[in-house]
Amino acid sequence: MKYLRILMTGILLSMAMFSLCACGRERPASPDQIHVGVTYYNQSDTFLNELLVSFKEQLDTFGSGHSMTPVTIRDAAGSQRTQNDQVKELIDAGCNVLCVNLVERADPSEIIDIARNHNVPIIFFNREPVKEDMMQWDALYYVGADAKQSGVMQGELAAEAILSNSRIDRNRDGKIQYVVLEGEPGHQDAIIRTENAVETLKNKGIVLEKLGNGIANWNRAQAQNRMEQMLAQYQNKIELVLANNDDMALGAIDAYEKTNLTESAYPVFFGIDGTQVGLEAVLDDKLSGTVYNDKEGQAAAMAELAVALATGEGMEDMEFENDKYIYLPYAEITKDNAGQFLTE
Repeated sequence: MKYLRILMTGILLSMAMFSLCACGRERPASPDQIHVGVTYYNQSDTFLNELLVSFKEQLDTFGSGHSMTPVTIRDAAGSQRTQNDQVKELIDAGCNVLCVNLVERADPSEIIDIARNHNVPIIFFNREPVKEDMMQWDALYYVGADAKQSGVMQGELAAEAILSNSRIDRNRDGKIQYVVLEGEPGHQDAIIRTENAVETLKNKGIVLEKLGNGIANWNRAQAQNRMEQMLAQYQNKIELVLANNDDMALGAIDAYEKTNLTESAYPVFFGIDGTQVGLEAVLDDKLSGTVYNDKEGQAAAMAELAVALATGEGMEDMEFENDKYIYLPYAEITKDNAGQFLTE
């Protein structure tokens, strides 16, 4: 009997261990289940917050008729390590599609490895990984826009304003003295937007003189601080401000509004993204123009792709570039059309 009790105890322990291991294994999602996990680089980004609001709305539309789990959204707060951990947590929570806005666009390998090991596809958005990383696995996709186009359009808007209003060249020296507010040091979109805006202005015959630039990390408060520093250095010499996004353009305006300068001494300001506050600033004649980054179109593409990846249905109906990329076009915004892009 003693040996029988020992044998039965061993069997029960083995069964318990098997049960624990089974609980820890991945349970394949139902083919009809859609559970999307999102992690994005920083919740302070106005454009991304607006995009994600639209994404949740679009997901309800494209996911109708399927078993939907509420979207789980995590803020990486500017930390790639935090984002890597969030991806693990989202997969453990049962997400069967990931949407990732990278903190470090050149450092997605750990995220890709985690997702591939669990067979969870990734839709990268807004911050495009380098091509070599996108080739690591066939279940990686990107939804966004062409940064070059936004820079060209910003340059076109600025050139049109300068050519149609001689008062922008306040010191009448035949050159436009300008400063740049850049998103992040070394960030691909920031570099491309700046280079193409400046090059387009030159191609339009505008003679430029660069006074300075400031890194403001896409942030309005940081842009105000950088603009205040440049104002102290250059005073009323600045005639044009090119900002890589609307928040930084608005931060520059905030800096000017704290001075005793009259509006006639202000430069012209141009942004990119067409956020709600950016569009309102265009209508209020504070921002001379912006470039609309189609958040609704990107959100719809992300939602349609997420549903297709989760259910295995509809991939053949989607149009990709090089089998992995979906790009939505920008649009130039002035006071004449800004109201058309404002949402209720």
